Amino acid sequence: MSLDGKRVAVLIEDDYNLQEFIYPFHRFKEAGATVTVVGTNRTDTFSSHGNVVKADLKSADANVGDFDAVIVPGGYAPDKMRRDADLVQFVHDMDAAGKPVAAICHAGWMLVSAKVLQGRQATSFYSIRDDVEAAGAKWSDEEVVVDGNLITSRTPADLPAFCKAVIAALNPVPATT
Repeated sequence: MSLDGKRVAVLIEDDYNLQEFIYPFHRFKEAGATVTVVGTNRTDTFSSHGNVVKADLKSADANVGDFDAVIVPGGYAPDKMRRDADLVQFVHDMDAAGKPVAAICHAGWMLVSAKVLQGRQATSFYSIRDDVEAAGAKWSDEEVVVDGNLITSRTPADLPAFCKAVIAALNPVPATT
């Protein structure tokens, strides 16, 4: 499916999981989306195991109206992302606007801090299951869980299903009468 005209924010901070960042970044670009890397206000460049990514935009400048979806990669970056109030607010506001909010692996930590899990179905890397459940979500061990506009996955092995679910959320099938 084409993502022509869609605008996707991919979040970044130090210690990101390279696969969980790079796979969606290239997959959505390949499908025609405009992909913007949004970092915290701390710096312009972020590293993980020798890989460096430059943010296109700081979180203080990220506006919900400029994006159709947000992707939160995992690794230990989400624990650092949630220390940035602007980035947490951006994720919260994207969810409140009903736009796809997609989080994989440890990215559930951002969802906890953005307070978007109460009463929702979700998954994550198993080690943060307690955090996700304590935030009010019903956790399940599935490759991808879609609850309205919230899309979650567990590990890099789930990336194909994760990206497919995000693409489907960005291209909803119109209801027939």
